Amino acid sequence: MYSIYIHIPFCRSRCIYCDFYSTTLGRDTMIAYVRALEKEMCRRRHYIKCTRVHSLYIGGGTPSLLPLDVLEGILSSVGQYFELDADAEVTIEANPDDVTPEWLDGLSHTPVNRISMGAQTFNDRLLRFLSRRHDASQTVKAVEACKEAGITNISLDLIYGLPGQTMNDWQSDVEQAISLGITHLSAYALSYEEGTPLDKMLRRGDVEEADEELSRQMYNHLIAATRQAGFLHYEISNFALPGFHSRHNSSYWQGIPYLGLGAGAHSYDGFRSRRANLPDIKAYIAANSNVPNDERLLNDVPHEVEVLSDAEFYDEFVMTRLRTSNGIPLDELSDDDRSYCLKQAEPHLAKHLLEVHNGHLCLTQEGIFTSNDIISDLMK
Repeated sequence: MYSIYIHIPFCRSRCIYCDFYSTTLGRDTMIAYVRALEKEMCRRRHYIKCTRVHSLYIGGGTPSLLPLDVLEGILSSVGQYFELDADAEVTIEANPDDVTPEWLDGLSHTPVNRISMGAQTFNDRLLRFLSRRHDASQTVKAVEACKEAGITNISLDLIYGLPGQTMNDWQSDVEQAISLGITHLSAYALSYEEGTPLDKMLRRGDVEEADEELSRQMYNHLIAATRQAGFLHYEISNFALPGFHSRHNSSYWQGIPYLGLGAGAHSYDGFRSRRANLPDIKAYIAANSNVPNDERLLNDVPHEVEVLSDAEFYDEFVMTRLRTSNGIPLDELSDDDRSYCLKQAEPHLAKHLLEVHNGHLCLTQEGIFTSNDIISDLMK
């Protein structure tokens, strides 16, 4: 099983908390970027074995900004250079106000069968604060429109711990999301990423971080509410109805090889090598400017390659596996690594923040909230 990620780094406007690589450049740049993207597909199609691509994820940025003919061109190129499983999960990220009946009708002619929407909150006051360009009613209408168009595999993103967000606000958000009949929910604590407008507001004292205890209560409510609604808590921030976990995101946590295409996209060969395309749209386009679609003539895009050492490989294994409900499969560690891991885990096992279940070292519900510290302690 293999996965492909395609990065579309275009947004109509920037949210104050976002540090993902994106730009608000116009249509001409977008068209040139997509042409370069197709050339990278041609050149790098042998990075992974193409016989079983089980998930394709088009993320960003805001991929739903792409004109439908441009999106269809990208997906046509994917079909030309890669072989998707007949039942492959094909996801596109979308902003709720882009999800119209016309847009969905265009998607019906493509392999897309899953939509991930950044709702973030159903509180219009907080949406305005975040500089989101949609309101709560547009998210509701977008989900309903997806279902009417026959796309029922729908994921929503929510954020908790927002400045001024109360427990009642959060409970309302979770209830609203579940009531829409979605199949997947991702929920993240607000983070203040360096260099973002939100981080600058924090440094100036214009906003205050949410109280830690309130954030803990919000997270615990999320776990309880989703469990009651039949969702499985399969990763720290992700909840899904049975059979609807994100195959693509699960690839990252399970060490499955994936190919990242586009400026700023990352790839993993399934062994020790990671590759990161540099987040520079102009350089990415220039690398393939006026180059024919012949892989022998293609220039590579600017990128960096990292080969993991034994210690780095162990650290990454611990970090990714412990994020999931399955935890760390101890029998997949070497004898020395397993002894080290369990030794480091002892204080957290004693505090019931970790537990060993069926040969897997797992976070308890209480441990999930301090998972970053626990993961750090288990690393070398």
